[in-house]
Amino acid sequence: MNEAYRVKDSEDVRREVMIDGAITESGAEETRICAAYRRRTKDKVLYSWFNAGHLFFIQERERRVVQLLKRHGFSELEQKRICEIGCGAGYWLREFIKWGSPPRNLVGIDLLPERVAEAKTLCPSGVQIETGSAAELKFPDRTFDLVLQSTVLTSILDAGLKRKIASEMLRVVKDDGLILWYDYMVNNPWNPDVKGIAKKEITQLFPGCRIEMQRITLVPPFSRWLARYSWMACHLLERMRVFNTHYLGVISKG
Repeated sequence: MNEAYRVKDSEDVRREVMIDGAITESGAEETRICAAYRRRTKDKVLYSWFNAGHLFFIQERERRVVQLLKRHGFSELEQKRICEIGCGAGYWLREFIKWGSPPRNLVGIDLLPERVAEAKTLCPSGVQIETGSAAELKFPDRTFDLVLQSTVLTSILDAGLKRKIASEMLRVVKDDGLILWYDYMVNNPWNPDVKGIAKKEITQLFPGCRIEMQRITLVPPFSRWLARYSWMACHLLERMRVFNTHYLGVISKG
């Protein structure tokens, strides 16, 4: 498979994956995803660590992820090889370093070259970060102890591409390894470029696997408002799970 990049204009770089001169369906979907991500703007106030709602969200998620990893024998990360697909600017890669992973054991893959460039700027030089498609990972079978996807699969609307990526994640994770999953379980009414993934679809994407999912993350717009007044109220509502929007979990080979 050959990858071709063509600049349409100064603000839009279109990525096309081609076979024998024809754009594949996966390539067209990846082009759409790239365009959707480039359209997104990130509100620096909403996503600031000094915003009470964002701080609540980040700290609650971190607590739950660390507990999950510990429960599955990943509390000592020094010898674990970890790959993140759709790594963006490298937030999760830096989190794993904070939790004890050596940079040399971390790999990040992202479709957008500009996001890869930003991640390389923000992450230690030992982290391997590459531009590429998660549907065709350039690693041997059973390379990684842990493979992470965070809000990536919900950004893919094409069912075939989802299946390819899920298959590649299973291929490169070790037989005793884990796939770490964090993603929307419901649709986002403010973002038509994403589609929630329920437990049934996760099971279809990873047939024959052991799947453990828990509902986390209180509805973000509501938690941003409520956290300004009561951190405890946010915590209690999230514990109820009724108003949570994401799945956090692990997938392992059966």
